Amino acid sequence: METFIPDLLRAVVALFVIVDPLGQVPVFLGLTRSMSKEARRRAFNLAIYTGSALLFVFALAGQQLLALFGISLHSFMIAGGILLLLLAIRTLISGEDMVKTSTPEDVGIVPIAFPLLVGPGAITTTMITLQSSGIVVAVASIAVVMAATWVVLRLIDRIYRLIGRVGSLVIARVMAVFIAAIAIEFILDGIRFYFPG
Repeated sequence: METFIPDLLRAVVALFVIVDPLGQVPVFLGLTRSMSKEARRRAFNLAIYTGSALLFVFALAGQQLLALFGISLHSFMIAGGILLLLLAIRTLISGEDMVKTSTPEDVGIVPIAFPLLVGPGAITTTMITLQSSGIVVAVASIAVVMAATWVVLRLIDRIYRLIGRVGSLVIARVMAVFIAAIAIEFILDGIRFYFPG
């Protein structure tokens, strides 16, 4: 119990860096620019509900899902790390990645909830937290990060005015460096399991 707070802080920081709502402010605004304020709010609420549900499912049943497909957590770590590294490299090289969708209602689920907020990196991070710190820390970290993300989305217009387009892009690229480092750790941890020597 005495390690709960440090474990929770580590889990929250790792997941928040992966989800990176601040760095994606320009992307979210671009995707919802044609919507009314009410439609944008609905899309963001749907994104939070969908993203939270995905993370909770993987926190509670991730091991069973992996077992169903015959995949080990360490293989998932390597695969998730590679995908995360590619995402970080793309962000560093090309910056924001605007995704076009046919209807505004679709934006909340795809691409905002998945894969922008909750992608392979967030899922892998959640499952690793479950493995290393237990279900309580994993679920609590999801709740804290998604609540913080909801606040960012509610204040997105103010945040964008405050930090501006350049500030958002700087944040996105700095976060991408941290994401790349976390991805390398995932890959190395997975490799060490198979090649302990």
